[in-house]
Amino acid sequence: MSAPELLGPPAGQLEVVDDVATAFAGVVARVVGSAGHRVRLALSGGETARACYERLARQDGIDWSKVECLVGDERCVPPADPDANQRLIRQSLVERVPVAAFHPMDCERAGDYEAMLAEGPLDLVHLGLGPDGHTASLFSHSPALDSPPGRLVVRTVDPSGRNPYERLSLTFEAIARSRLVVFTVSGASKHEALHRLLTGEDLPAARVRAGEVLWLCDREALGEDLGRLG
Repeated sequence: MSAPELLGPPAGQLEVVDDVATAFAGVVARVVGSAGHRVRLALSGGETARACYERLARQDGIDWSKVECLVGDERCVPPADPDANQRLIRQSLVERVPVAAFHPMDCERAGDYEAMLAEGPLDLVHLGLGPDGHTASLFSHSPALDSPPGRLVVRTVDPSGRNPYERLSLTFEAIARSRLVVFTVSGASKHEALHRLLTGEDLPAARVRAGEVLWLCDREALGEDLGRLG
C-alpha cells in the first residue's frame, strides 16, 4: 500500500510494505536494470541495513559488474571494528556478490571521498532512521546540519552523546545531488521517530531532499499512523 506524495517533512513517497528488505532489494534491482551506465550506490549501517543487504545479495537478475558501492557515513574506527559500517557492508553484501568496486570511507581521507562524489551524482542513497530522528551521521543540533555550500562530506559527532564516535558523513547537499534516496524503516523501535517526522517535527531525516525520495516502512514502524495513510 502506498500513500500520496507527502506534502511536508519528510518529503517524498511513502510505501507501506510487508518486508522492508525485500522491497529494498526490488528497488535496487529496478535501478540497476534500467540504468545504461555504471550505477553508484551509497550504503548505510545498522541492523535494518544488514537485513536489506543480505536480501539484496540473493536478488536475482542484478548485473553486479555495473555496480559500485560507496558508504554514506562511517564511524572513525578501524575497518575491521565491529562498529564499522564498511565491515557490515562487506559481510552482508560486498563479499557475497561480484560488485565492480567498493569504496569504503576513511575518516583521514575525507577530501579524497569528496572528490570522488564530485565526479557525478549517486544513483541511489540508502538511509535509515535513528530512534532520535538522525539519518546517516547527521544529528540534531550538529553543525554538520548546516555545512557550507559545496561541501559533500563532513566530520561530525552527536552533540547529545547518545551515538558514540566521531564520524564521517555525506552532507545534505551530497544526498540532494543523488537521483534516488531510499529510506528503510522497520520495527516498533522506530515508531516514535517516524511518528515525529510524520507530524512535522524538524528532525534531521526530515531535511533530506533528492531527485526522488522513497520511504519503505513496515506496519510495525508506522503503528497508529498507518490508518491516516490509507
